[in-house]
Amino acid sequence: MDEREVMGVIESILFVAGDPISAKEIGQILEMDVRNVRKLMKKMIDCFHFERRGLQIVMANDTYQLATRPEYSNYIEKYIGQDRAQSLSQASLETLAIVAYRQPVTKADVESVRGVKCDYIINMLVNRGLIQEVARMNTPGRPILYGTTDLFLRSFGLTSLNELPPLEAE
Repeated sequence: MDEREVMGVIESILFVAGDPISAKEIGQILEMDVRNVRKLMKKMIDCFHFERRGLQIVMANDTYQLATRPEYSNYIEKYIGQDRAQSLSQASLETLAIVAYRQPVTKADVESVRGVKCDYIINMLVNRGLIQEVARMNTPGRPILYGTTDLFLRSFGLTSLNELPPLEAE
């Protein structure tokens, strides 16, 4: 197969999968070295971006997924009849930011920073798949430690937590 055919195969696999696929998995399917897969994925991402296609390839933690371009979301929402009801509230965004920057973090730590109870918001963020339990503290009560997920990275257009903007000094 030439490079264009390989990219077509990868695009087809990403489309059918729906969920993120690791570079290692792609390499196994195509019997390619992972380094070559990553180079090819970079080329595909750039190509999709340059052509301003309706789809993009999103990378997060060495996994790849097809997704719609965010700048076309208004048209997609019109088509499927959704409104902005699913967007996050200011309190949810604040809680999510605390988890992202301080992870792993307990609910009590988040509440200490925010100054209010966060049970509902933490549960909602877990249910939406933006944060998850990453461990438990080795203290009485074994409180849950939360961290962000790959869905969080993809939702905010990040490939890793290192891309979070720096915190402003208070």
